[in-house]
Amino acid sequence: MNSFALPSGAAATIGLDQLARQVPARVVDLLASDEPASQEALLRLMEIGFLPGEPVRIIATGFPQGDPLAVRIGQATFALRRQEAALVRVSVEAAA
Repeated sequence: MNSFALPSGAAATIGLDQLARQVPARVVDLLASDEPASQEALLRLMEIGFLPGEPVRIIATGFPQGDPLAVRIGQATFALRRQEAALVRVSVEAAA
């Protein structure tokens, strides 16, 4: 499994698919297996801005099963399948 990581402290990370709605977080790394489909999804995520250090939050979820997710990354909003969101590791930002 490949990992592209942002140097960080001991902050715990979770998959973006596990982040609660409207909770601010920051991209820590992206994970992918050696499967071609996973590599393609990883490349797509990087191309649209899911890079280490970027602020991210879930702004809405689909009904009834919570798929897809509406995700705000920086100033852009994208729809991601939970399977894609699971490739993005995030750390929850401290409340201001």
